[in-house]
Amino acid sequence: MRDLSSTARRALGIVISAPIAVAVLSGTSAFAADSATALDASDQQLAANLDARINDQRLGTNLSGVVLDAHSDATVWGHNASTALMPASNAKLATSTAALTVLGPDHRFTTEVVYGDGTLTLVGGGDRVLTTADLAALAKTAAASAKAAGAATVKVRVDDSLFPEPTLAVGWNDGYYPDSIAPVRALVVDGHAVTDTSIDAGQVFAGQLAANGVTVDGAVARGTAGPAGVPVARHLSPALSTIVHQMIKVSDNNIAETLLRMTALATGRPATFEDGTAVVRQVLTERYGVNLAGFELHDGSGLSRSDRIPAATLADILDLLTDPLYADTLRPVLDGLPVAGEAGSTLGPEWGRFDDPYSECAVGKVKAKTGTLTGAIALSGLTIGTDGSWKVFSFVENGSTADPADIKDAMDGLAATVNGCWA
Repeated sequence: MRDLSSTARRALGIVISAPIAVAVLSGTSAFAADSATALDASDQQLAANLDARINDQRLGTNLSGVVLDAHSDATVWGHNASTALMPASNAKLATSTAALTVLGPDHRFTTEVVYGDGTLTLVGGGDRVLTTADLAALAKTAAASAKAAGAATVKVRVDDSLFPEPTLAVGWNDGYYPDSIAPVRALVVDGHAVTDTSIDAGQVFAGQLAANGVTVDGAVARGTAGPAGVPVARHLSPALSTIVHQMIKVSDNNIAETLLRMTALATGRPATFEDGTAVVRQVLTERYGVNLAGFELHDGSGLSRSDRIPAATLADILDLLTDPLYADTLRPVLDGLPVAGEAGSTLGPEWGRFDDPYSECAVGKVKAKTGTLTGAIALSGLTIGTDGSWKVFSFVENGSTADPADIKDAMDGLAATVNGCWA
């Protein structure tokens, strides 16, 4: 579907030129050797360096990798690139692409308060970045409405019926929640890592009502805002572009899962893991022509140990970011990708990234999505090579027994190799 020629793209004045979809690759480094005749000298050296460096014992024996040239549309290098492995948080690249495509970068999520029969009901609308300050503003407005109706005492209910069960995905370990991921619900405040985020948010809301002179009768409980209820307060989230940027930058699992469900809803499907992942597949194949051979997705965050995505597919998704046809829609993913050495991101020095003698040269030169699970580490992104052309890369390893910090150092070295600063 990406049908602009290289010449036409350059004529548009786009800094990052747009390649076509990557073909599914297989085999080992012999692929690079077979393709070497079509590569210039710098790319041939890049391929040779990667051939040597993937033998690093820290990377283990189960690595899927690929490098594309975004200007020439050439595959520079591939190693078992069609082998589907656990992608960890690299799965968020698929989730965010689908969410932005279906909902649009300007979409905002709505949280409402509805009044009826002496009850204020806080209705969750899938805003995963809702804050206490937001609830305070809702409570102030709702309290004024309740008082105007002569109700100085109210019951508080939370309505999170937008998201049906199950709240936990296939392949999630018990140890993941609620710290790494909370059971997925339509209502949460301040990203609290608790088992029931909806009741927790309702309790914060009730506290804010009390601060505004309204007495709350009894404990916060679940309830459904009935059709006779009157909306009395409303809050809109930041734009989806801002939310995706945050999610990608810090690899927020909870935001990813909420976006998966809201994406399903926007297509008329139920807000479930199954329907959300079905929409992701549909968007990637029908809208963008991404090859999903071997692709298996059970959640939006990549925490599922049943997820499988080849490096070739991850690179194909990243490849979309270099296409001017999709720049307006997918720019938040590109802008949100952590930069090597960027404090506050998953590639920051606080995580020990790009800080060894081989990779530190790439600080500020690599943009990439990280992925980390026990037994699975991934790094997929973009960098400008020595020839001045953007390179799209993806590296996914499963099963290495080395220390995770050492595996990440090796992965960072591969990215520095693609950049060419580690020659």
